[in-house]
Amino acid sequence: MVQKRLYRSSETAQRRIARTVVSSILRENGRNRRGKGSRGFLVSVASIIVVLLACLWTQIAPKSDSPQSSNVVASTSELGVSSSVAGVPIREDLPGSEGVLVERCVDGDTLIVNTASGTERVRLIGANTPETVKANTPIEPFGPEASAYTKQRVSEANNIAYLVSDGQKFDKYDRRLAFVYLGNDAVSLNEDLVRQGLARATLQYDFSREMKDRLANAQAVAQEEKRGIFSLSE
Repeated sequence: MVQKRLYRSSETAQRRIARTVVSSILRENGRNRRGKGSRGFLVSVASIIVVLLACLWTQIAPKSDSPQSSNVVASTSELGVSSSVAGVPIREDLPGSEGVLVERCVDGDTLIVNTASGTERVRLIGANTPETVKANTPIEPFGPEASAYTKQRVSEANNIAYLVSDGQKFDKYDRRLAFVYLGNDAVSLNEDLVRQGLARATLQYDFSREMKDRLANAQAVAQEEKRGIFSLSE
């Protein structure tokens, strides 16, 4: 705000100077027309054009104001630089991650988190837990267990989580899609839920082949050991 006021003051001063210069030139032009003829008139017109062009340049020239610094901050995740909300340490081992605080768990695969820019609803990409809160949908087998597991894991991590974007950023419900790492975990909650048999791997979203392979392998283990939902008869 202070920078804007200073810029406006500078801009106003430039306009006052321009008006003074133009008025002076016009007065001089009047004298020239009476004394020196057309040559003095042309010089005056040229001088006015120069002044007007200088004023115009002050309006269109790039300004070093605060929005530029905001753009730098906003692009850190795209550059692979980790960031965190206040009170959450940065994890250097997760390049481009964003440290957040989990406000609450909606169900097994959806969280409400507090970020540096506000509150967001986050959907664990690539993992689909059975329904427990979806409107007009009955509670599905192992849905409560998946919700309880996610809440327990979040609590054990003191509600600290790290979001890693990979491919598709939002789903059709405008929920942020991310791999979620709790505390100091090396394995994402997404993969953990699938490995525990509390979620199915959903690989139709646009994210990396590496993570799709990890989720597919986790599901293969859960199926082989008949964990959770994979213990049910089809």
